[in-house]
Amino acid sequence: MVKRGVQQLGSEQVEQLIADYQSGATVCELGDRFGIERRTVSNILHRHGVPMRRRGLSPEQVDDAIHLYKLGWSLSRIGTGMSVTADTVRKRLLEHGVTMRDTHGRPRVKAGGPR
Repeated sequence: MVKRGVQQLGSEQVEQLIADYQSGATVCELGDRFGIERRTVSNILHRHGVPMRRRGLSPEQVDDAIHLYKLGWSLSRIGTGMSVTADTVRKRLLEHGVTMRDTHGRPRVKAGGPR
């Protein structure tokens, strides 16, 4: 991950950022576009009273994510396809009782359990 220096956006850039967000751009896309962190984008939007969109997974998407994960897809690949983070996918799968794989694709074994 490349660390970015602190960058101040001018008022025109802030207006453009807000307009782009309201037109459907994601916080991550705007961070990349303006060279700032995702959290900074969120802070700017919050300071300007812009209502935030909650990006999650619908019940149908969770079902699809479970299916794809069981087919061997990575959390990252599923998340990219559904425009959410891998962690969002992971949390929803865990909520639905799906056992996570290790980094080599094997079912995770609890500490102290048989290998």
